Amino acid sequence: MISADDRARISAAIHAAEAKTSGEIVCVLAESSSQPGALPVLIAAIVALALPWLLISFTNFAVERILLLQILVFVLLTFLLLLPPVYLALLPPRVKRAAAYRLATEQFVVRGIARKKDRSGILIFVSLAERYARIIADEGVAARTSQAEWQAAIDVLVSHMRQDQVADGFIAAIGACGDVLAAHFPHIPDGRDELPDRIYVI
Repeated sequence: MISADDRARISAAIHAAEAKTSGEIVCVLAESSSQPGALPVLIAAIVALALPWLLISFTNFAVERILLLQILVFVLLTFLLLLPPVYLALLPPRVKRAAAYRLATEQFVVRGIARKKDRSGILIFVSLAERYARIIADEGVAARTSQAEWQAAIDVLVSHMRQDQVADGFIAAIGACGDVLAAHFPHIPDGRDELPDRIYVI
């Protein structure tokens, strides 16, 4: 999804932004947040169950051939509907957004952002398949900032995503987030970098 050079550029951007603040920035890029679940199998099963009735009504196929076609239709349709572009097209936008938000909150916990001593970490999360971007601020940051202060970072990130410039979008968003954090959590000279300066690709 992004090259090794892009990862290095993003790491450098995080390091530069964190040099101005005691806050921490963690970036996560997900290819997809949505899982197919049972819907593709259910659709394939319904079609496969309906198929014999159609074949009996409009053909003179033997029972053995009808059953074979039923199995083949079920297997092929299940395989087709489980392809990511297909099952994503089946999901309503609301369901895809909910899945992306759920994965973002999971990554916030998994990446240890809440373990930072002064709770001054943020997560910049992007899920490509859902075209979803979100910034989640830890409670220490959320207590001092409003969602509007993060909107510029979200806007620039989404703008670059629409142009398939994901790495540039992260870099621009990191800079904007660094400025917000620096305003509320200034750099501490002997402060310790508690989280890795890198992007996680999942």
